[in-house]
Amino acid sequence: MDNSNQVQTETETESKFSRFFKIKERNSNVKTEIIAGLTTFFAMAYIVVTNPNQITGFSTDGDFGKIWNAVYVASILAAIVGTMLYALYARLPYAQACGMGLNSFFFVAFILPNMVNPIEGYHQGLCVILISGIVFLLLSVTGARAYVAKALPDCLKKAVPAGIGLFIALIGFKNAGIIQANQHTFVQFFDFHGAISGKTFFEGWKAIAPVVFALLGLFLIAVLEKKKVKGSVIISIAAITVVYYVSTLTVPSFDLGQIGQSFKDFGEIGIVSAFKGFGIFSGGIGAVVNAIVLVITFCLVDMFDTIGTLYGTASQADMLDENGDPIDMDKAMTSDSVATVAGALLGTSTCTTFVESASGVAAGGRTGLASLVTSGCFLVCLFLAPFAALVPSCATAPALVYVGVLMLKSFAKVDMNDITAAVPAFLALIMMPLTYSISNGIAIGAIAYTIITAVTGRYGKKDIAVTIIAVLFTLRFFLITM
Repeated sequence: MDNSNQVQTETETESKFSRFFKIKERNSNVKTEIIAGLTTFFAMAYIVVTNPNQITGFSTDGDFGKIWNAVYVASILAAIVGTMLYALYARLPYAQACGMGLNSFFFVAFILPNMVNPIEGYHQGLCVILISGIVFLLLSVTGARAYVAKALPDCLKKAVPAGIGLFIALIGFKNAGIIQANQHTFVQFFDFHGAISGKTFFEGWKAIAPVVFALLGLFLIAVLEKKKVKGSVIISIAAITVVYYVSTLTVPSFDLGQIGQSFKDFGEIGIVSAFKGFGIFSGGIGAVVNAIVLVITFCLVDMFDTIGTLYGTASQADMLDENGDPIDMDKAMTSDSVATVAGALLGTSTCTTFVESASGVAAGGRTGLASLVTSGCFLVCLFLAPFAALVPSCATAPALVYVGVLMLKSFAKVDMNDITAAVPAFLALIMMPLTYSISNGIAIGAIAYTIITAVTGRYGKKDIAVTIIAVLFTLRFFLITM
């Protein structure tokens, strides 16, 4: 056998692989992309069990249990499909899963009003998601979604990544318990004294360990980054996971027997059941108007969540074009739209580009190979339910906080001497974490920008698109409770 021919063939295969994902073109390598893909997965894996919890209102009794099982399987499949689209079609290092906030709204809008027959409400919700997904797809293939994104004023384009950074950091702090709810000040730092008071040493340690390890994980990432150690984020996740379980004597476990029942319920009430929900349009003109408003609401929120995430992660990865817009935005939008349609047909709420993708980008991810790895992890997760529970929140939270640190730098580019730019930019920045919504931050920034430029005589033709955005969101705020 001619070894030289074999080596040449392997080299050619590697070259095709590299060219397909544009690995060298984007100054990356296979090892870095794999690490980035794993990092993204572990940062967002909580959605596997969180999404069915949100959609069912944390109830697993009777029909709610069937919905939980169906949504569990559908959520993972939707994440696989959506992330695979980013990997093989858009070839970008982003991942998709069911959007937080949108899943809670799904429960409030469809499940809560149908507590007697929650499966009917579940099917009606899927129908609305399917229609909104089709609208997304039409807007994406025509380029309308990308046009809307590019029409955002420059100050908002620069503020959005920073706002998302604060939002991601808030999620990390909350997941780790570093910040807590407080009825007087809304939030507070973790109460160490209260956590250990009246407990034995070991009980007290177990109570504070998640917060201690989350903070140590963040410090570890910072130290490793300063020393230019590659894979700092995934190293931190792995290290904190091990020391957490060892030091707290906690044994991770999951129920493999749940897999069979989940697939059974998925087949019975989940997959392609969106077509059973068209009854939401029956009941007169009021029902039709309400359904249309719901479709528009899901469209708006998903569109601007995705736009915000793309600008944030692309800015961090230095993957913006000469106009400051994310590269291959049309493909990204199409991937997002198809994933939403697929998610609705599979049996889950709106699938969107996940903000935690930024953690993989922070780990060096620049190509679709990272997304391919993330998608593969979700595939494994499908058969090891719930695999996400094996990695504690205190291990993944530091990655989110660290991403927040990196993304804040974009706000430094906002012209704070120009008040017409400074106020909208600041509102977009601060409202994302305070309202727990990327789209709300963009909306309030757009409204402020439109009013201020109009009153000060700075308004131009280029601002028509952002004005339409402002008007639509204003109507949403008054017509829909979220």
